[in-house]
Amino acid sequence: MPTSFKQFFVFLFLVFSITAIAQPSRFSTRLYTTSTGDTLRYRQANPDNASGKKYPLIIFLHGSGERGNDNEAQLKWGVMNFVSDQMMLNHPAFIIAPQCPSNNGWSNFTRPKNTADSRMNAEPLKPMALVLALIQDLIKKQQIDTSRIYITGLSMGGFGVYDAIMRNPHLFAAAVPVCGGGDISLAPTIAHLPIWIFHGANDPTVSPAYSVDMLNALTKAGAHPGITFYPGVGHLSWLGAYADPVMIEWLFSQHK
Repeated sequence: MPTSFKQFFVFLFLVFSITAIAQPSRFSTRLYTTSTGDTLRYRQANPDNASGKKYPLIIFLHGSGERGNDNEAQLKWGVMNFVSDQMMLNHPAFIIAPQCPSNNGWSNFTRPKNTADSRMNAEPLKPMALVLALIQDLIKKQQIDTSRIYITGLSMGGFGVYDAIMRNPHLFAAAVPVCGGGDISLAPTIAHLPIWIFHGANDPTVSPAYSVDMLNALTKAGAHPGITFYPGVGHLSWLGAYADPVMIEWLFSQHK
C-alpha cells in the first residue's frame, strides 16, 4: 500500500477514534447529598422525555470490585446493556447506577458458613440508606412511574437487591438478583414481588446455595420466582443474565 494511502487510513483511524472518545456518555455524573452532609456518587441515564409522560426507574447495584470514588467503575458490568440504542428505543427508562465507597457494602446481613442462616441486621449500611433516600428524592423530582421501579445487582449488588427489597417490600415492582443471597426467614415479606434469580452453577465466590435456599424459601411462602442456573458457569453469571432478552422483556412488563 502506498505511503500516502497508509497515512490516509491512519488519519481516518485517528479521526474515528477521537470522535468515539468524544461521544458523551449516556450516563451523567451525579452526587446525592443529604441534609446531614452524607453523599452518594451515582450515574444517571435519562429517557428521551415526552412531556407529561412517566417512565420506569431501574436501580443497578454493582459488585465489590467496582467500589471506590471515581464514579465510573460501576459502569463496568451489566448496566450498559440497559442504555444501548435499541434498549432506549424499546424500553426508555431512568437508569441509576450508584457507587459504593471502598471498604463498605450494599447489604447488612450476617453471613455464617451455612447460607440458610444468613440474617438481616436491623439498620441498613450507609450506602444502602443513601440509595433508598435517593430513590425517594428521584420520585419527587423526576418523571418516575412509581408502579415500575425495578432493582437489580450482581454479586455484592445481588445481596444488596435482597437487602433493599426486604427493607422496602412494597417499593419495587420487580427484582433481579444475580449471584446474591439474603435472609430466607424474610422470604414471606417479599413473596408478592416478582423476582428472577440468576446464578452460575459452579460459582466459587458466592455459593449457588444462597440462590437455592432463597428459591426454596420463596416457594414455600407461596411465591413463584424465576430462576436461571448457568451450567458450568462460575462467578460471571451476569454476562448471561443482562444479555437475556427474555429477562429484559419480563422485567419491563412488571407493574405493581
